[in-house]
Amino acid sequence: MSDVRDVIIIGSGPAGLTAAIYTARASLDPLVIEGEPSSTSDQPGGQLMLTTEVENFPGFPEGVMGPELMSSMREQALRFGADIRTEKVTKVDLSARPFSVWIGDPEAAEPTYQAKTVIVSTGAQSLMLNLPRENELIGHGLSTCATCDGFFFRDQEIVVVGGGDSAIEEATFLTKFASKVTIVHRRDELRASKIMQDRAFKNDKIEFLWDTTVEEYLFDEGPLGAKLRGLRVHNVKTGEDSELLAGGVFIAIGHRPNTDLFKGQLAMEDNGYLITGAAGTEMESATDVDGVFACGDVQDHTYRQAITAAGSGCMAAIDAERWLEAHDDIDQVRTETTW
Repeated sequence: MSDVRDVIIIGSGPAGLTAAIYTARASLDPLVIEGEPSSTSDQPGGQLMLTTEVENFPGFPEGVMGPELMSSMREQALRFGADIRTEKVTKVDLSARPFSVWIGDPEAAEPTYQAKTVIVSTGAQSLMLNLPRENELIGHGLSTCATCDGFFFRDQEIVVVGGGDSAIEEATFLTKFASKVTIVHRRDELRASKIMQDRAFKNDKIEFLWDTTVEEYLFDEGPLGAKLRGLRVHNVKTGEDSELLAGGVFIAIGHRPNTDLFKGQLAMEDNGYLITGAAGTEMESATDVDGVFACGDVQDHTYRQAITAAGSGCMAAIDAERWLEAHDDIDQVRTETTW
C-alpha cells in the first residue's frame, strides 16, 4: 500500500480530468484511477470516447473529435503532475479515514490506495438496446443525445426510441432540425408525464409508431465503416416486421449512473444518482460523507453535457482543496476511524 494521498479521483471523463487538472495545479498530486476499456460503463475518458465530432464544447469553432478532446484533457492533467493509472476500482471504504480504495481482489486485507479526500466522477451510461454493431454505429447515425447531435440531422427524418419523459423531450427538441420525428414505443401509450405527452401530440412534426420494438439496425458499409440508414422493427400485436428508414436514430430509454461501488456508503436518489450539496456545507459538490465529493454525470441527471461535467469537476477540485486547507491537521488524526 502506498502513502496516503491528498486526493484520489475515481473516473476520467470530462469531470474527472478537469478535477485532475485543477487539483494538480494546486499541488495536491492527485491520483486518477481512470478505469479499464472493458465496457462502456468503465471506459477511460467517459462517453466522449464513443462519440465522433463534438461541436458544442467551447473553444473549438470547427468542432473536435470526442476521443481527441479527452486525449488533450488527459495530456493537460499529466502536464501538471496528475498520476493517471489505467486500473479498475473494485471496492471503496468511505466509512473510515483515510478513505480506502481497492484494485483487483476486493477481499484483500489491505487497500491498494488511501486518500484524505475522494472525488467521484464515475459518470453514467445511456441504456441501450444491445443489438449487434450498436457501439460502432454511435456517431455514425446512432446517438443518445439530441442536444449534442441534433444539429447534424437538419432536414432529415429522425427516429427516437422510447416512451418516457426523456424520449419525448428528445423528440421535441429534434423537431427544431428534423423534417419529421417518429417515436417508436413498445407499448400503446406513453410513460411520459401528461404535459410532455400533450406537447408531443400537438407537434405536427412528431409521429408515433406504437406497439413496436426495434429488432435490428440497418446500415451500409463504407470506407469509414458502417453508416446507419434505419431500423428493422417488429409490431408486437400483429407480429409483422418492417423497415423504418431514417437519417438518424436516437436511443432515449434512460440512463444509469455508475454508482454500484458506493451503494450503502453515499447518499443516492432513488434512481441511483449521488446527492451533492450536503446540508451544513457551502460546497456544492460535497456528498453526505465529509471529505468525499462528486461531479459530472454521476450526480447530474438534468444536463448531462461535457461542458457541465467539466465545470462540476472544477467545483469538486476547488471544494476538495478548500476542505484540505480547513483540515490541515489531518496527518495527526488520520489514524482515527472516524471524525
